[in-house]
Amino acid sequence: MEPVISLDLDMVVAASDLDKLSKATEKIFTIKKFQHRLNLKSPKSDFRIQLQTDPRYQGFVKRAEIRNVMGYKMKVAALVDVLQGKIWAYSDEQRRKSKRQKDLADIFRLVEAYPQLHQLLPESIKSME
Repeated sequence: MEPVISLDLDMVVAASDLDKLSKATEKIFTIKKFQHRLNLKSPKSDFRIQLQTDPRYQGFVKRAEIRNVMGYKMKVAALVDVLQGKIWAYSDEQRRKSKRQKDLADIFRLVEAYPQLHQLLPESIKSME
């Protein structure tokens, strides 16, 4: 599956490390707190880091796998967790419609590339196919 490049990096940090990470980055980044995430932004870059703080994502940390991402070895969420995160994001009716449409497109891209994921889709999304 071809990667989709964006200016956003979504991360999940172990809850026990979140305060330590926030303190370590506050001199480098502007930090905006939202209900279920922290956004980190550097004045030196257009790149944005979004730290998910929703407790539902904590299991993703344990299941993360080392993968090669554009030449770097990184821990990456397991494929089923990536799909689950997209389903949660799409299902959040408080998100902007344009963001939800992007999440839905990402869901369909994942299922096209990995058909075994189709069974994990909620009926409300399956009915759109």
